[in-house]
Amino acid sequence: MISLRGPKLKIFAGIMALIALAAGIYFTFFHSQGFVKTTGTIVSLREDSSDDSSVYFPTVEYTVDGKTYTGELDTGSGSYKVGKTITVLYDPNDPEVVHGGGGIGIYLIVVSIVILAVVIWSTVQKKRGLEQLKEQRATQGGADIAPSVAGEERELYFLSDLGTAKVGHRIEDKQRRVLYEAKMTKFNLTSAYGFDFIDHEHSRTTPHLVGHEEESEWNSFLLDSNYTFELDGEDIWKYLKKNGIDVKTERMDGSIWPKYRIFRDGAEIAVLESSSKYVHEEDAEQHSVANKVAFPGFYRIWTREENLDAVFITAMAFARSRALNDEGGTLGKQIRSSLRNR
Repeated sequence: MISLRGPKLKIFAGIMALIALAAGIYFTFFHSQGFVKTTGTIVSLREDSSDDSSVYFPTVEYTVDGKTYTGELDTGSGSYKVGKTITVLYDPNDPEVVHGGGGIGIYLIVVSIVILAVVIWSTVQKKRGLEQLKEQRATQGGADIAPSVAGEERELYFLSDLGTAKVGHRIEDKQRRVLYEAKMTKFNLTSAYGFDFIDHEHSRTTPHLVGHEEESEWNSFLLDSNYTFELDGEDIWKYLKKNGIDVKTERMDGSIWPKYRIFRDGAEIAVLESSSKYVHEEDAEQHSVANKVAFPGFYRIWTREENLDAVFITAMAFARSRALNDEGGTLGKQIRSSLRNR
């Protein structure tokens, strides 16, 4: 199973469009080659029903050289009625071979061209967006992820904005001050979203392109799925590795929910624990039941990092993808990895 979002959607749509285009060309220019038009009368209908509508495939009666033939057409419609006369095509070498000669071929060609145009347009948009991002970075300067600077250990909270297509994320401290956040600047259904990553502690804003989430399921029995998305045109897990970030997944005490230890260049920089939506202590007291239920996209953070770029991007990777390790894997991958290491 492949999720219908992001680059995999474009690949899937492109392949299906090419197949539809080939079928359309065949039905339009080759399927009817050498066939002769005549008029037929619908004598019966075969209904093909779905949940939403019904399509009727007609059996027609037509005459060739004084001889009457009947045959079911290969094209259906919801408007066919018994007794209606329609144009049909028959093979002069074998008049029993008949088909509707309708516009299905033209329809397939038009639809496939539209889909291919959307795929090409979105691909061009992605390339243009990455070029604009590079120009913007060159103007503003600065690195994608700030260097590690150690400070005092502090407890922070990672929260996600849910219930909207423009899902954003932020890191707050105990006083609810927003220290770091991602604000969507451009919503896009076919290309990556535009985001500004804002470091409020250091008055630094970095633009990023955040792609749509993708899911690939390889083995449902082992719950072996892969979750990912692109950041600045690169798979998020490769992006983290490229910046020296590794994550060790552990289980929280007395819970099935994960705890993530984040390392940068071999040194631990933060610990993330899955939390409820009410990650602040006063909220946990007010919502005594809800605070026991971990919720995707909400974490408690313990870190000494002064620059929160690496911590934020890593937390966002897990929040948006629902993965359980830094390869995008879920339970199945962890089981297989454990078996291989024994």
